[in-house]
Amino acid sequence: MSNPGFKEDVFGSPKNQIHTPPDSPEKSTHPKDFPLRSKKPDGLSVGTGHARNDSRGEKRNTSLGNLEHGLTIPTSPSSHNTIEVPALRSPDADTTQFMHHLSSNPSTRERRVSRNSFGASLPIPKSKRQSRLSSVTYPADVQEALKAAGIGKPGVPQPSREILASQVQDVLSHKVAAAKNMAFVFDIDGVLVHGDRPIPEGQKVLAMLNGDNQLGIKIPHIFLTNGSGKPELARTQQLSKILKNHISTEQFIQSHTPMRALAEYYHTVLVVGGEGYRCRDVAEEYGFKDIVVPNDIVAWDPTIAPYRVFTDEERATSRPRDFTKTNINAILVFSDSRDYATDMQIIVDLLRSENGRLLTVAKDPVSQRIPIYFSQGDLLCPTEHPIPRMSQGAFRIGLEAMYKALTGVELERVVYGKPELATYKYADEVLASWMETLHGEERVPQNIYMIGDNPASDIVGGNMYGWNTCLVRTGVFQGGDNDEENPANFGVFPNVWEAVTAACRKELGDDFVFKWDERVVNPVLHDSATSAIEV
Repeated sequence: MSNPGFKEDVFGSPKNQIHTPPDSPEKSTHPKDFPLRSKKPDGLSVGTGHARNDSRGEKRNTSLGNLEHGLTIPTSPSSHNTIEVPALRSPDADTTQFMHHLSSNPSTRERRVSRNSFGASLPIPKSKRQSRLSSVTYPADVQEALKAAGIGKPGVPQPSREILASQVQDVLSHKVAAAKNMAFVFDIDGVLVHGDRPIPEGQKVLAMLNGDNQLGIKIPHIFLTNGSGKPELARTQQLSKILKNHISTEQFIQSHTPMRALAEYYHTVLVVGGEGYRCRDVAEEYGFKDIVVPNDIVAWDPTIAPYRVFTDEERATSRPRDFTKTNINAILVFSDSRDYATDMQIIVDLLRSENGRLLTVAKDPVSQRIPIYFSQGDLLCPTEHPIPRMSQGAFRIGLEAMYKALTGVELERVVYGKPELATYKYADEVLASWMETLHGEERVPQNIYMIGDNPASDIVGGNMYGWNTCLVRTGVFQGGDNDEENPANFGVFPNVWEAVTAACRKELGDDFVFKWDERVVNPVLHDSATSAIEV
């Protein structure tokens, strides 16, 4: 009995043309994917196909390219209940046909300037960040830590810490100038913390940079993370508690922090990612006027996400409306998706719609496609789990592949976060503002050190921007002497303390002391045997 699904001209015609299965996306399989191989005189094909004897004793090659003049179904040699049908597709996944070539990890070796598809510009805030933090104010927990360390004796009048520090700084003015001309930029996850657990050296480093050093000076440092999903204030409060050092929002950049500039461009936006409605809160703080989240759309039409179990609580907290009367102007992926199936379905629907209106399909998906922005592109992220977990980059790559499979064209998208140039330019603005807060000098220090654990974001971005880069082994990177594709130009270190102290020794001298000792300049605190003249 002939099989209508396999016609003789599929495999035996002179054209050697293979018909793509009907469920293949956009018929992306090409004849070159399954070349017909010529036969050797002995009847065996040239190629990787292997020969086998079927139950009738005939030698038959199971490689698809060697089937000819009809498809004979081999039977299992050990069972009468199964048959083996050759696959029409190659067993090797070919994701490259669905992905833009810049979707892979950027490489310093290949001198990639941007990870964005078509060189699109990335808006960043241009207004000056106004600081609300005094440079001489210590939080209560730091004050308690100083008391516990024996700095300060109850009942004994003492000069203030700032006065004593200024005396040291007057004597060591050359070191002070060097300390003000250097700065550190820290990644967070994998460098200072693992999830909600501190990396032990992180707390020590921040205490030293906040003044627990020979000069009693605050060495400029900011935080540049591809983390996301919370308002900056909530995240800095959380980190301050974990690391027992005060972190200001004015020295803190999350992956979506520069995206606040987009509020001037788009009125109605779909914001994706994060826990609950936190990213909606973030967008509201950034000044976006009309914010939609996936739950709003599911509450309006549950059939849009057929596999989603939508709870009564989610429905009660959502903001549904008639989205057939709403044009969404842009899609902003602020953080990692918590529901890939729902989020991807809604995003793809909007990308294929007529100018961002749901339940429509554009005749030309390119000309009517709304823009989509991702806050970062990391494929992996260190967490409390011993093996790094997939991050927003994995979500983006999957979305790119699906869009290409459905439309046949590349997805044009914009990616913020490290290693994108716009993020580092924004970091310069924050550093200059923070320098003014600390030392009254609005400028960017000359010697900047990026401390990170991910070669594909922290290191490649810092290298391309001209910073000194330090790679630590407490996060994503667990390789050899250095990363082969994106080597850190200042070196690889076991942890953040080793990296920072090495940089300080380079800039401040090998004799720099990483501990404040008030007894050096305050004779009141010396032992009775030590005179003030000897100090």
